[in-house]
Amino acid sequence: MSDNFIFIGTKPLMSYVTAVVMQFTARNAETVVVKARGKFISRAVDVAEVATKRFLEGQAEIRHISTSSEGFTTNEGRQVRVSSIEITLGKKNMDALAPQSSCTMP
Repeated sequence: MSDNFIFIGTKPLMSYVTAVVMQFTARNAETVVVKARGKFISRAVDVAEVATKRFLEGQAEIRHISTSSEGFTTNEGRQVRVSSIEITLGKKNMDALAPQSSCTMP
C-alpha cells in the first residue's frame, strides 16, 4: 500500500477518478488512499464517491475516513493550520458477495 496514494490538487476531478480506477484495475491494489488538505477536501470526497459509485460499483467501497489538521509555516513565516482528510477505498470481498451453493448430494 506504500504507493497507493492519490493526492488531490488542482487537476480536473476525472483525472483523480481515473487514477483511483487505474490503481484498482491495472495495479491490482487492495486499497487506495485519497488524501486532500484545505479547500480540496470536497474534491476528495467527490473523487471517492464517483469512483466507488459509478466506475467501480460493486467492486470497491469506502472503508475508512480520517480527518486531522496539519500545521506548517507559510513562505512569509506565519504558522498556519489546515484541515486534512484521508479516505481509504478498498476492494469488496467478492467471495462474500458470491451466492453460496446449498446443494447436497444424497
